[in-house]
Amino acid sequence: MRNKWIAAPYVGWMAFFVVAPLIVVLIYAFTRESADGSWFITLDNFEGMMGYASVFGRSFLLAGIATLVCILLGYPMAYFLARERGRLRSMATLLIMLPMWMNFLLRTYSWVFLLERNGFFNSLLSAIGLPKLDIINTSGAVVLGMVYNFLPFMVLPIFSVIEKIDPRVIEAAQDLGANSAQVFRRVIFPLSLPGVLSGVTMVLIPSVSTFVISRLLGGGKSLLLGDLIEMQFLGAAYNPHLGSAISLVMMVIVLVSMGIMNRFGEG
Repeated sequence: MRNKWIAAPYVGWMAFFVVAPLIVVLIYAFTRESADGSWFITLDNFEGMMGYASVFGRSFLLAGIATLVCILLGYPMAYFLARERGRLRSMATLLIMLPMWMNFLLRTYSWVFLLERNGFFNSLLSAIGLPKLDIINTSGAVVLGMVYNFLPFMVLPIFSVIEKIDPRVIEAAQDLGANSAQVFRRVIFPLSLPGVLSGVTMVLIPSVSTFVISRLLGGGKSLLLGDLIEMQFLGAAYNPHLGSAISLVMMVIVLVSMGIMNRFGEG
């Protein structure tokens, strides 16, 4: 009984800063305010979401592209880290983790400087005689920002899983006549799938809900769910009831996605 009281501060913190806001969101999502100021229960907020189907589609499309790019870039990096030892591995791990030590907003602002019309990349292109590219304020810039900010969340789970693969399993496959490609395809990759699925979850979910990246790098042209929710609470289109409904649906989608990933990734 005495040990249970140790968790009391944590339980109180979670209740006040997590559970209570969720209850408020739940109340707002299923209510509306009438002309006389009274509130009534309704499902109109969820029906109003139908007008933003394109935002939902765009959010998951860009997040899916960013997640796929993170897999293509992150898996080789994780495999390299798991196979290397000593100073090279430590240095590579440091380079992957180093951007995460900087503020998320500052990291994203740095890409604005690099991608803008007169930024570093276009100045470099002009210096070598190539035409400038309009990268900033496009969906491509948003995907690039997602990949840059969330790539470590793909690399680290895959790395931790590959590192724990018993070398004797690989040696056994080689003794049975499997070449390097067959060992990777039939042994290493299947055993690393839990890490891949964990990385997909950790990249896809924040990519869908981000609004800083889409605002700074997309210039408001690539409206995502995070931007839409912020507009309902802080923007000119103030409607916290609709914003709460969108947030609630988004939470359900996230929980379902995590459940599916955990199901196939064995938790």
